[in-house]
Amino acid sequence: MGGAGPCGIGSLGSGAFQPAASFSLASFTFKRPLYGLAILLAALFAFALAAPASAHPAPFSYLDIKLEKDRIQGVLTVHALDVAHELGFADPTPLLVHDILHAREGDIARIIQPRLGIDLGEPLRLQWTEPSALPDQKALRFGFTIDGPPPGTFTLAPNLFPYDPQHQTFVNVYEDGQLTQQWIFGKDSKPQTYFTGTRQGVVAVIKTFVPSGMHHIWIGPDHLLFLLGLMLMGGSVWGLVRIVTAFTIGHSITLALAALDIVTVPASIVEPAIALTIVVVGADNLLRGQGRDLRFWMALAFGLIHGFGFASVLREFGLPQSALGWSLFSFNVGVELGQLAVVVPVAFVLWAIRRKSELWGKRVAQAGSVIVIGAGSWWFIQRVFLAGAM
Repeated sequence: MGGAGPCGIGSLGSGAFQPAASFSLASFTFKRPLYGLAILLAALFAFALAAPASAHPAPFSYLDIKLEKDRIQGVLTVHALDVAHELGFADPTPLLVHDILHAREGDIARIIQPRLGIDLGEPLRLQWTEPSALPDQKALRFGFTIDGPPPGTFTLAPNLFPYDPQHQTFVNVYEDGQLTQQWIFGKDSKPQTYFTGTRQGVVAVIKTFVPSGMHHIWIGPDHLLFLLGLMLMGGSVWGLVRIVTAFTIGHSITLALAALDIVTVPASIVEPAIALTIVVVGADNLLRGQGRDLRFWMALAFGLIHGFGFASVLREFGLPQSALGWSLFSFNVGVELGQLAVVVPVAFVLWAIRRKSELWGKRVAQAGSVIVIGAGSWWFIQRVFLAGAM
């Protein structure tokens, strides 16, 4: 925000948000002078009518949050007109006078503090510093301090002036003096979570993304059914470990590529493709006979497709820029733990059935494969032909 911001108010902040494009009648040439003059006069007349409506400054505020070793410092810059509205002032000009601003400092703090939307996971002990007026910009600047080391993670959801549905708050987060995150919050914006680059931040990332990975694999029956389809034909412990490991390697590669926006594939392609992988696994179980066991290679190749499905969750969740590696690693660990929690018991049950009766083991594998094919086929039809009706 160091340069000119939207509608000429960018000097209020200190980040790098870019100004809106400008429009100029000078960029047009008119072949017919009278026609051009008429359009120019009409434009000037429309501008004159619109001038009173544009007298309100652009509805933006700026919040800088600086994470330091033993405290958090904040700087909030807002338009005097917005504060005047909250205080019931018809004219914001008096607020630009130091003595008047100082006298209303407590009232302003009580209004603004709960609207900052800062959640540190504990009661907010925020201390305001003396405000300052910026008469040239018709703005007010407030500083605050939160004592104590920053937590590993915190959430922001500012909604400073709800009376104006167009109002936006530009947020810059600095860590160790470096700009690490920028957000723009509007009336309907969702809260955003920031993970610090400290050890506490890494722990917070792990605590967040491991459960997220486990949750996703448990609510995604297609991924589990794919793995269970690979387990149905049994095999040695080492052989089953190799299959699960191959699937892990495959989906980890594309998960990282997609989550980092290096490679993106539309969900309209990924989801039907995942369904087809399930059909192929079930069909292979029924048709393979005594042929070569290709489950390791199918797990590896089809794992690449499933990884794109996992990535959609991370995009919605948001990856912390200061801990990209840890977030991807933690999510993968969660996925693996979720898989093992289901695959291991099922594999044990299948082994116990085969040990008791080889015939029943084969029948269970065949029936299970038919179910796998049926479920995969239904998901494919649903995702390709019925997507618009769901």
